[in-house]
Amino acid sequence: MHRSPLLTLLRRYRPIDTRDTRRLEAFTRFVTEHPDCFERTLAIGHVTGSAWIIDRSGKRVLLTHHRKLDIWVQPGGHADGDPDIFAVALREAREETGLDDLAPQSNEIFDLDIHTIPARGDIPEHLHYDVRFALRATGSEDFAVSEESHALAWVELADLERFSTEASLLRMRRKWHDLAHSAHPLPHPERSPATRPDSP
Repeated sequence: MHRSPLLTLLRRYRPIDTRDTRRLEAFTRFVTEHPDCFERTLAIGHVTGSAWIIDRSGKRVLLTHHRKLDIWVQPGGHADGDPDIFAVALREAREETGLDDLAPQSNEIFDLDIHTIPARGDIPEHLHYDVRFALRATGSEDFAVSEESHALAWVELADLERFSTEASLLRMRRKWHDLAHSAHPLPHPERSPATRPDSP
């Protein structure tokens, strides 16, 4: 089943609190009930992939000022039928930032979010079931603004609220802080070979 790799990743995801647990349950239910969950033609909502991109120092995150939504968010986009959601997140990150040298910080899901996308033109209001992966910029940090964005910015994590107070961004900062200061932090890409999410 083409949804099996994502469902495997969801089973391994470790929620940080009750809200995260409920989010995981809703996410898993949606993927299980909708074989076409990776298609944007599924009007009620669809799975998307995005990337929390951290610089080499571990102290800055790369955000995009989204052209359509007019908010600062992490790079990401639609799967358009691709069930390899890590590949989706990596592709969108590269396309929207111009950064080629991006390494996964882990082979696991970094964060999950379910959020409402407002109606636009003929497209009705719908939900994005967003799977986030933590990536590290391992080469040049000189980005290129794509047509998807008004601007891009490397944002000091301590100054994140100057750009956004959106709950999921603040949650990802907290997760990154906890990982960076844990007894067993995720491997640095320069010291450990990067791996992609497991496939069944």
